[in-house]
Amino acid sequence: MRVLVDTSVWSLSLRKDGPADHPAVRNLSRLLKDGQDLFLTGIILQEVLQAFRAETTFRRVARHLEPFPLLSLERAGIVEAAGLYRRGASKGIAVSTVDCEIATTAILNDCTLLTADRDFQRMARVCDLNLL
Repeated sequence: MRVLVDTSVWSLSLRKDGPADHPAVRNLSRLLKDGQDLFLTGIILQEVLQAFRAETTFRRVARHLEPFPLLSLERAGIVEAAGLYRRGASKGIAVSTVDCEIATTAILNDCTLLTADRDFQRMARVCDLNLL
């Protein structure tokens, strides 16, 4: 299984006081243990890393995340993400631009999205997003 891991899950997993007791964190641990194919996007990587103030922590986490390949969107994907935003808006579903890009990246790369962010559950009503 190919899994795109959202910022929300990394944030819960990489807390200063240790991982949160959350179903998404348990899923991430299981996926890592099982050797599943896990991915990031550039914006997910940036969001995770910019949360760390200490340079040593920033560098340690950056090294920890290096093995996970980055997925990105080409022009057609960006257009698709804009379409997803518009479909959501037409149904009264407010979603962010970043979340539309993350969802579209997961869909176009045949990935399940592992997230703790409920906004993606609403988005899944107007697209083919698979959630874990």
